[in-house]
Amino acid sequence: MINAVYQLVKPGMIDVTYKEFALEGDKAVVRPLRLSICKADSRYYGGKRSHEAIRRKLPMALIHECVAEVVYDPSGAFSPGARVVPVPNAPTHSDDVVAENYLESSRFASSSADGFLQDYIFIEPTRLVPMPEDIDLNVAAFTELVSVAMHAVARFEKFSHARRDDLGVWGDGNLGYITALMLKYVFPYASLRVFGAVEEKLSYFTFAAGAYHVDADIGGMRVDHAFECVGGSDSAAAVNQIIGLIKPEGTVALLGVSETDVPLNTRLILEKGLRVFGSSRSGKADFVSAVELMRQYPEIPRYLVNLVGDVVEVRSIRDIHRAFELESKRSFGKTVLVWNK
Repeated sequence: MINAVYQLVKPGMIDVTYKEFALEGDKAVVRPLRLSICKADSRYYGGKRSHEAIRRKLPMALIHECVAEVVYDPSGAFSPGARVVPVPNAPTHSDDVVAENYLESSRFASSSADGFLQDYIFIEPTRLVPMPEDIDLNVAAFTELVSVAMHAVARFEKFSHARRDDLGVWGDGNLGYITALMLKYVFPYASLRVFGAVEEKLSYFTFAAGAYHVDADIGGMRVDHAFECVGGSDSAAAVNQIIGLIKPEGTVALLGVSETDVPLNTRLILEKGLRVFGSSRSGKADFVSAVELMRQYPEIPRYLVNLVGDVVEVRSIRDIHRAFELESKRSFGKTVLVWNK
């Protein structure tokens, strides 16, 4: 079987390469229905990663957020036409201590392996998660990002103390929105507050107990635990504001990605006895949890519709370029590709 793979060969340039794949193996074949552009994909496309990273990883097909339909499954676990979400993380072995998304040997789509920007995706059936038919396809496209938030919440449950009356989320972007939404439903009795820098984006957090500009007079507020979803050049200000407002022995979850080192107020971390942990990507169990939570609470996908931005029908490479150009101008929400190749 010949498969078309749309690879980024250098920033701003996508070329198609054709790869042959034998159907006699044990991999399932799925066809993308919708794909969603992640900020990491956008940074590769725009050449905003380091020269060394770009040189090392390209050529590579982008995108690791996708919902697809099954074409062929030799295991019989899925029928043709079944709607699924492919897990972009591909571990080569299991570990009793280290989760699959932290194993150095794991391969990750659109980072250390070709992503899902392909006519067909060849994948182990065990790396597919069923997606309910009643969930909006445009929302289902970024289930991966929901699973990242669920992974952070699961790690938080493991690391934090039991007093969870007041939770804070720093960051008014996509990750902050989804993380706050997951916390709202996993910890329904907690008071959830969101802190951000853009009033317009903060207005979307209607499910939170409060949404505050970081420059407002919030010095009297306190939280038991906090989630940093800012990333980039503003990470330092966000994390240090958290350290100042969090109660003693609280837990700080770091989710925002920064390309540079972030200075932290370690004196206050020590003085308060804080727990600080990082959280990155997700594993299959987190996808299962994310889908189950969306199935259990239908209002969650309805909230997530707020993140659906431009929806681009893709029939040619030119359409892929247009989608990435639209994404580069977007400060909130997700650019979704309708895959009609």
